[in-house]
Amino acid sequence: MSADVSEVTLWQRVCERLATELPEQQFNTWIRPLPAAEVIHLQEGNGEDAVLVSLRVPNRFKLDWIRSQYAGRIEMILGELAGKTARLELSLAPRETIAPLPRNTAPAASMGQVLQQHGLRSGSSAAAAAAASNAAASNAAASSSAGASAPAARPAAPVTAASLVGNAPPPGAAQTLPPSATRHRINTSLTFDTLVPGRANQMARTAALHVAGAPGQMYNPLFIYGGVGLGKTHLIHAVGNALLKDRPDARVLYLHAEQFISDVVKNYQRKTFDELKAKYHSLDLLLIDDVQFFAGKDRTQEEFFNAFEALLAKRAHIIMTSDTYPKGLVDIDERLTSRFDAGLTVAIEPPELEMRVAILIKKAEAESAPMPEDVAFFIAKNVRANVRELEGALRKVLAYSRFSHKEINIQLAREALKDLLSIQNRQISVENIQKTVADFYKIKVADMYSKKRPASIARPRQIAMYLAKELTQKSLPEIGELFGGRDHTTVLHAVRKIGGERQKNTELNQQLHVLEQTLKG
Repeated sequence: MSADVSEVTLWQRVCERLATELPEQQFNTWIRPLPAAEVIHLQEGNGEDAVLVSLRVPNRFKLDWIRSQYAGRIEMILGELAGKTARLELSLAPRETIAPLPRNTAPAASMGQVLQQHGLRSGSSAAAAAAASNAAASNAAASSSAGASAPAARPAAPVTAASLVGNAPPPGAAQTLPPSATRHRINTSLTFDTLVPGRANQMARTAALHVAGAPGQMYNPLFIYGGVGLGKTHLIHAVGNALLKDRPDARVLYLHAEQFISDVVKNYQRKTFDELKAKYHSLDLLLIDDVQFFAGKDRTQEEFFNAFEALLAKRAHIIMTSDTYPKGLVDIDERLTSRFDAGLTVAIEPPELEMRVAILIKKAEAESAPMPEDVAFFIAKNVRANVRELEGALRKVLAYSRFSHKEINIQLAREALKDLLSIQNRQISVENIQKTVADFYKIKVADMYSKKRPASIARPRQIAMYLAKELTQKSLPEIGELFGGRDHTTVLHAVRKIGGERQKNTELNQQLHVLEQTLKG
């Protein structure tokens, strides 16, 4: 070991180095709360000395995150400081043994840097500033996050559930969730472990994992949007289940927006708004589905605004879902939508083919009915809209197999889904696409085949061409002919342009989802 680095100071020196390299938010969340590491001398082969640093982490979520994000860099720093080969060993520790490190000075980091580090985005520059301010405040008083009355030195309660990272729990680990989950209206079967991860839900799942690991600290509020049946409800139940598994006494509540509306009406009739406030303002985590249902209900919006402000003030966490992004909500007060957009807004998209196949195989295994991969691909190629329809198709195939006492193969799947396939074969017409897109963007259907080129017309026309290529069996020349005799290269340009922008432009992506759902519905 280097002369200037003793065993006592080695881990402290590592932390000091990390404090200068990592954004403050990351360092304070993941590194600073860790206990001092145990340094062990080892005798490697050929008589070479080595050093093993054993680090005990409070829960599996943090262990896996530190292993994937920071372990490599920690080992490099250890080797540099010790002047010899170094290895980092991570293991779980009982919570009562955890004592945080003294606060170190680290360079300030903006919320934008934190989001960028984790591949996430904030709603707007003003929203990011508000979120950064909130995160900084929560770091200064982590023990009070989510309204908990914990000792000042204790970090905000993290989640120990192995399911958070999709790994199987260690042998003998408890699988059952606390009975309190039912009191909180949480569906105990909807966990991170049963959620199939993929590109379509990657951003939303990552953000939800962060919230589950440290509620009240980052991404508050979390706003998740997307079409029907894509897994928004599953994701927010997973956060609730994870928090309750780690903190059974946490005040968590899941409800649909219509239930909140019903509560407001009931208390308005009884003149008992104090009861309403007592119920919602004292929560640690509020999970609320389909906030678009608040549209046009002024008193409901007023009460939700009050609850929203009260919960954020005490650093409780709020997670909401909607069928559209905050700025796209109609008939909802601007002060509410601006607050919805003040934390983190993430989308869940329709699952890609490989993800649909993975979902089918996993759901079939849960039903103790293993599904051949070729059958899963057949179903996935014919059911594209959302996860809910995919599960419905799977149930039909499994039921047909059981009732007919036949093994699952493509022919059986074809027979079981013949009604669905018949509907699929009634191809969506280009004319229907043109009319639907024209209505959506408030232009004339005739503009689809006209020679007019202003952006207000050319853009919807390109979108209609893109959808025609995606949703019909027409060739590029055939589509061009139906759009006023345009050349196939014009159609190809439109398809490539809209397809490329869809990957980058969240608003366009959401509009296309709405159009696709309308056409398929």
